[in-house]
Amino acid sequence: MKDIVLIAHNIRSTHNVGSLLRTAECLGVNDVYLTGYTPYPKIADDPRLPHLANKIHNQIAKTSLGAEQYLQIIANQSLSGCINVLKRRGYEIVGLEQTNDSIDILDFKPPKALALIVGNERYGIDNDTLKLCDKVIQIPMKGRKESLNVVQATAVALYGISYLKTTFSIPNKA
Repeated sequence: MKDIVLIAHNIRSTHNVGSLLRTAECLGVNDVYLTGYTPYPKIADDPRLPHLANKIHNQIAKTSLGAEQYLQIIANQSLSGCINVLKRRGYEIVGLEQTNDSIDILDFKPPKALALIVGNERYGIDNDTLKLCDKVIQIPMKGRKESLNVVQATAVALYGISYLKTTFSIPNKA
């Protein structure tokens, strides 16, 4: 099994954060970094006003269904600081975004230690963040819509990275 951490950057919705936590926990991720303005559940020494921390925590918990209890959650506004720490620990930084240079997830060879960055629900990962990534992967789209919700895209990517490449070979794309 690969060592995968998730970085959720500038996610707006507490419900998406809760779903991301649940998805990450179900797919074997232990550490989740919530960066930028991404809302986060209550943490030790929480700097937020208690009533605000409780309100946000309850909104996240509505969709996480307790997954936050089983994860190491690191809330950090500085994405670049988070990336620097993970790179020093040997993680390859991989963005999940559609760009002209993205690697199709079916062709991606995951490293042993991977930090997957997912971005804002509407705008994805911005160009400055993409420059901090070692690689960028994308999920091929076959329908008329060009993208998935951040939670669904994260689920597909984590599943593909965690299981498909390690348990059986993927047939050629045709």
